[in-house]
Amino acid sequence: MPYAVLESPIGDLTLVATPDDELVGLYMEQQRHRPAMETFGARDDSILPKVAHQLTEYFAGERTTFDVPLAPVGTPFQQEVWTALLDIPYGTTTTYGELALTMGKPLTASRAVGLANGKNPISIIVPCHRVIGSTGSLTGYGGGLPRKQQLLDLERGDALF
Repeated sequence: MPYAVLESPIGDLTLVATPDDELVGLYMEQQRHRPAMETFGARDDSILPKVAHQLTEYFAGERTTFDVPLAPVGTPFQQEVWTALLDIPYGTTTTYGELALTMGKPLTASRAVGLANGKNPISIIVPCHRVIGSTGSLTGYGGGLPRKQQLLDLERGDALF
């Protein structure tokens, strides 16, 4: 699978494409659960131009939703969680427990939801950063809590890059 590197205000983003030009991965530098670069194909910064354009608009505060073909790879439960993440509106947050309930799962599934959330291979576009702890605190983010805070601040209009 070819990949591109996009410079962003939160560091370089690695965009990984399927042969059909679908986004299969969006990884930050030093992101937890990021595959080794050797697992990707050749670098080609001309791929996924629509993704790159929409991310640039997002960081400029000009885009609140994304419209690009996605192809994340995961278990059926992970896929269900990642689909539910897409329904969290821009500029808002939810908790792991609330997300579990929204999915029709018991509150006790919040830990499993959190684990699936942490394995999200398409950060930012599949907005796992919008999920917070039950006390309102920032918890676990594969890209690091400072980046999570930056993304939430951007979406609240508190910081434009």
